[in-house]
Amino acid sequence: MRRYIIRSLAFLLPLVVPLAEATAQVEKRITIVYDAFGPVSARLKMDWGFAAFVEYGGRRILFDTGNNAKTFAHNIKELGIDLKQLDAVVISHRHGDHTSGLNHLLEVNPTVTIFAPQEAAYFKGKTPLVFLKREPGLPPSLSYYRGQQPETFVSGSPWPDANFEIITETKEILPGFFVLTTKSDKAGTRDMNELSLAIRTPEGLALVVGCSHPGVEKILEAASKIDPNLYTVTGGFHLVVTPPDEVRRVASILSDTLKVKRIAPGHCTGELGFKVLMEQFKDRFEQAGAGQVLNMP
Repeated sequence: MRRYIIRSLAFLLPLVVPLAEATAQVEKRITIVYDAFGPVSARLKMDWGFAAFVEYGGRRILFDTGNNAKTFAHNIKELGIDLKQLDAVVISHRHGDHTSGLNHLLEVNPTVTIFAPQEAAYFKGKTPLVFLKREPGLPPSLSYYRGQQPETFVSGSPWPDANFEIITETKEILPGFFVLTTKSDKAGTRDMNELSLAIRTPEGLALVVGCSHPGVEKILEAASKIDPNLYTVTGGFHLVVTPPDEVRRVASILSDTLKVKRIAPGHCTGELGFKVLMEQFKDRFEQAGAGQVLNMP
């Protein structure tokens, strides 16, 4: 009898393992981890900032980490997300309302690859060698590094042990997952690089954006070079202090020019932005906010 049971289990094992693997890969969703609005929930804390957790094709990617490490850690725990099982992390830009949870993340998973934008500081980016242009005739005491070439010439970082990978052009970081970089030319963030995440789905690209300082339409135009078929976009559109006419112009571009199929704005989009985009997209508008789950095809 015992031998029969063992043989039966041996027969079933090949069926059980693929079933477990299939179950692990059924998730096709974006969960909003951190935001200052959303449906009433006793579990999650709201705060100004943004973070999202992407599960697709068996991959798990964290996008941004919110404004406060303790709040981020609380929401991560309540949502049952295991930060040790991440395939990658993407940080959109340097602002504290997107990076402060890095302190908690690195306590849990110190070696995970973190894709970050090119910056003069924060992410251990390369410092321009032109800063070391030599001037003949100076004494060694007035020559940088006493005239010698330093072994490394990179910026410092609040997270010195983090495994940052700096993105300077569109890159496929995993099969079907792209990180793209756009530069802001707007006052207050001029020349700041911002990363966005694009996921290839059967119905087009699903985009996760941070604050869209360069302009959400500019980011989506860059994404359309990967695939002109744009399925959805979620995250901050940075319309929070934008005049109404400009908000309507952006909404029209997203819907009529770029032909985005669905939309789930959050974070710094602004309440006027929510209203205008809801009117523009109608049943193609999805509720975002802390705790919301956006299903993908």
